[in-house]
Amino acid sequence: MKKRGILNSEISAVISRLGHTDQIVICDAGLPIPALVPRIDLAVVPGLPSLMDVLEAVLLEMQVERAILAEEWKQANPQLLNRVEAALAGVERQSVSHETFKQMTREAKAIIRTGECTPYANVILQAGVIF
Repeated sequence: MKKRGILNSEISAVISRLGHTDQIVICDAGLPIPALVPRIDLAVVPGLPSLMDVLEAVLLEMQVERAILAEEWKQANPQLLNRVEAALAGVERQSVSHETFKQMTREAKAIIRTGECTPYANVILQAGVIF
């Protein structure tokens, strides 16, 4: 059994296969997921697990150079957005429209669906390098 880090085998495998500039998405329960992008569905009930729970776990294992967020999030839930931005301290951030965000998810290596039930609570994480 794995001693520490992400125990979910699908998430662990996706992170280990990422190369520089590859992207994954961590999303709320409502984001439409493109048919051809692998879905890792963690949602159990509304709110469980939260976006922050999953983001914090992923950030322990993934080198992130850029995060992409929907502009609409600023108005919908600034409190959660502030927590996400604090977790992403030192990471370049980009804001795009929610429609553009949804189009960008088509290129992700995987989408991790949480139980988060907050509008626009979605983030694209772009892999960096550790050297």
